[in-house]
Amino acid sequence: MNIYDKLSEMGITLPPVAVPAAAYVPFVQTGNLVFISGHIAKKDGAAWVGQLGATMQTPEGQQAARAIAIDLLGTLHAAVGDLNRVTRIVKLMSLVNSTGSFTEQHLVTNGASELIGQVFGARGAHARSAFGVAQIPLGACVEIEMIAEIGA
Repeated sequence: MNIYDKLSEMGITLPPVAVPAAAYVPFVQTGNLVFISGHIAKKDGAAWVGQLGATMQTPEGQQAARAIAIDLLGTLHAAVGDLNRVTRIVKLMSLVNSTGSFTEQHLVTNGASELIGQVFGARGAHARSAFGVAQIPLGACVEIEMIAEIGA
């Protein structure tokens, strides 16, 4: 299925590339790999602030991770021009702003992984890391970066 048809069927509109908040670029392509810089969770146009295990619980963190996945796809679209060129989502790395006792970072990150799988099918099956961290820029609850492989 055409990726854009799938996104439309899911009610997803891709956002434009966000302006970087510091000294970096939103993506870099080398060979057939595209590295997408970390995207923080946003809600109502601002950083989605919170800490898992304190002010947020896993289901809300999953929603935040899903929202990031949509932003990542918007940036990937800008990087490659056509998401149908994606041959594989290689890896996601997720940073979850969480308390020392919170242990469900992997479940929070499922919000992004599951969306990627729904959009790309087998091409969306990816390697992944999910870490708990003491803080994320702007107090955001989750940050995720992505590596994708593209074809001609």
